[in-house]
Amino acid sequence: MDPSIVLPRLPDCEPMLIGGEWTTGTARERIPVLDPATQEQLTTIAQAGPKEVSAAVAAAADAHRDRRWRGLPPRLRRDVLLRLAELVARDAEELAVLDTLDNGKAIERARGDVDLGLQAIRHFAGAPTRLSGTVHASGPDRHVYSVREPVGVVAAVLPWNFPFMIAAWKIAPALAAGCTVVVKPAEQTPLTALRLAALCLEAGVPEGVVNVVTGDGRTGAELVGHPDVAKVSFTGSTEVGRLIMAAAAPSVKRLTLELGGKSPNIVFADADLDAAAPAAVRAVFGHSGQMCTAGSRLLVERPVVKELLDRLLPAVEALRIGPGLAGGINIGPLVSQEQYDRVSGYLDLGRAEGAEVAAGGEPLPGPGWFVRPTVFTGVSPGMRIAREEIFGPVATVIPFDTEDEAIALANDSDYGLAAGVWTGSLARAHRTVAALEAGTVWVNTYNEFDPAVAFGGMKQSGLGRDLGDAAVDGFTELKSVTIAL
Repeated sequence: MDPSIVLPRLPDCEPMLIGGEWTTGTARERIPVLDPATQEQLTTIAQAGPKEVSAAVAAAADAHRDRRWRGLPPRLRRDVLLRLAELVARDAEELAVLDTLDNGKAIERARGDVDLGLQAIRHFAGAPTRLSGTVHASGPDRHVYSVREPVGVVAAVLPWNFPFMIAAWKIAPALAAGCTVVVKPAEQTPLTALRLAALCLEAGVPEGVVNVVTGDGRTGAELVGHPDVAKVSFTGSTEVGRLIMAAAAPSVKRLTLELGGKSPNIVFADADLDAAAPAAVRAVFGHSGQMCTAGSRLLVERPVVKELLDRLLPAVEALRIGPGLAGGINIGPLVSQEQYDRVSGYLDLGRAEGAEVAAGGEPLPGPGWFVRPTVFTGVSPGMRIAREEIFGPVATVIPFDTEDEAIALANDSDYGLAAGVWTGSLARAHRTVAALEAGTVWVNTYNEFDPAVAFGGMKQSGLGRDLGDAAVDGFTELKSVTIAL
């Protein structure tokens, strides 16, 4: 481990935050939180049941009903969010270490994730004073206008791959809109969401406005189905997203769903390969491939396939594998035994389907859930490794011959979250971007995020948007008013 890193002291059981009180609830069941690099237990969390979930939702509903947050002047809500940003900046290193401990990612990556979350909090701190309505044209005897109001209690259900960043991406715009929140972090990675909730209280967010319940999918299902939850904002798999849509239907909850992806990264023959190759490595293998935007389908124009692989494969073989806290690591462990087994299964499947292993291709023995970064060549578009989200350090290289074929291959997917395009032609870039079915497209770059720019997917990659003005709007309802004068 990097000797400059200070490990935080963790309790035997991390308490939940319900109505301003830290509690482990009445449930006796505990879930271990493990370090993916060692498989050793860090701490435990309580398995929140119906009683704890109902208490958290009730606390949020009471806070919404008595207007203790949404009733504050916008400038005061802005000031609290700015104070929250100051506290996150103060504790940024501890938050990064916690993310690495319970997720496994490289500490450098964790620091970057915390910074992206901090940028989002700072951006959305200004949103309360930016929220505005519209006065509509009407006759002289009418005054007609529309205003945005907070939707109410929000269930923010978080993924395990970006625990702090996604928490900030959801909590900050929800608070900016005036909502109250019940957060359910992933059971594998609850630590930074709990710390962020504590910082919210320290910043001056009133008690009951931000609550956190811990537990596995049973807790999430209880929260999503609660009748007093007005909106669910979820990041995770498409499979779970479908279940959330079904659970939301009886009470017609509002939804933001950022779901799975199988993103194409298209390299045309006129691209700058010296830039495209290292970016392609980062696009697939960053965070050990555990990213919904991972450019795991590398589509390469046939004349430059060999030239790109000559750059790509040595870079992949040179990636450093190890514990995230060691420093200088490129590939950390996968988050859990379940994920390790899943990715290992796809490595076997790729060989069985007839793909060729050009790099990597095997898991590593423990301790820790490590898998070598893998590149498959000889891949046909119909193979499962080319169609299904693996969520691990696995790239499939697929050649194409024409621009139209590249677009057809890219769009031949149930997913539509993100895509990359590498070309030296401005005209081709615009044509391709217009034709791609993806919520975000990067040209001659990959995986760049700005809190002012909306992010979300098409098709089975979800609906609604995180980030940007669209995120705040998604936590509001539009009310129209007509006054007879």
